[in-house]
Amino acid sequence: MKKIFSTSLILFVLFTAALPEAEAQRFSRRNLYNSVGISLNAMNYFGDVTPEADFTSLRLNSTRPSVSVHFTRKFTPRIYGRAAFSWGRITGDDSKSADFSEPENEGRYKRNLSFRNDIKELNLVGIIDLFENRRSYLRRPDFTPYAFAGVAVFHHNPKAYYDGRDNRLPAGWYELQPLGTEGQYASNNQGYPEPYKKVQFAIPFGLGVKYKLARSWDLGFEITWRKTFTDYLDDVSTVYANKADLSETAAILSDRSAENPRAGTSYPIINDNTPNGTFSRLQGYGRAGDQRGDTSDDDWYITTGFSLNYILAPTRRGPKFR
Repeated sequence: MKKIFSTSLILFVLFTAALPEAEAQRFSRRNLYNSVGISLNAMNYFGDVTPEADFTSLRLNSTRPSVSVHFTRKFTPRIYGRAAFSWGRITGDDSKSADFSEPENEGRYKRNLSFRNDIKELNLVGIIDLFENRRSYLRRPDFTPYAFAGVAVFHHNPKAYYDGRDNRLPAGWYELQPLGTEGQYASNNQGYPEPYKKVQFAIPFGLGVKYKLARSWDLGFEITWRKTFTDYLDDVSTVYANKADLSETAAILSDRSAENPRAGTSYPIINDNTPNGTFSRLQGYGRAGDQRGDTSDDDWYITTGFSLNYILAPTRRGPKFR
């Protein structure tokens, strides 16, 4: 994923630098226009609750919907600026996307963590068309590939579902960030990570194509990667905290290994007695210091989908009479 990001960014910069310097000056302002649109997308994430943060980890059963609205302004024959607001959901589930029969994924299957996260994002990107159009929007090419990159700010809130199986917690969805499942809010602060923020920044970039449907309508297809700067889209990053340092709710939701469908049959269960209760786990999971996530890579999320765009015809000013 890092290679994809670096290569795309380099190509974007080189492509921008190769544009003629006087392009904007030769382009008539009468041909500037704005457009509005809506996008419907499929949304996925790459992180600790997938085998690896790359495309080989894409599982269709973890795909969720995303929708966005956007406003675009044309500045030169090739260059546009776009502002967009989007909402989407990412999800991951070890028991569904991994399998005990897959040796490389059995560890994740035993871990048995799951989450969902609703992401609200505001982004600003610059777009470069492969084919330029110096004339009015009515003379735009029928088919135009493009590339884009920019900045984004987003709000996320990972949650986990508990089914109330042992009556220790009511069934329902629980917000994970306030719980500090990896010891973020432990009073003794024995080397635990700092609480992560729900508001984060990202770098969106990607590729797309647009097709001229009618006089003022374009149909687009686009794939957008987001490089984030957090490893907690899934609330998983480092190691298990000592359950004695957590609240009962945080301790239960931090380690779901004993809830594995094969726990007690294929995998033996271990019971740990702590000052705040007895907790069950599988061997190698749930004990303080056992590996829970991977800190080597931050999480990513990606959207793929179609957009419908309407061009706002520019107003034509008549000649001034004295």
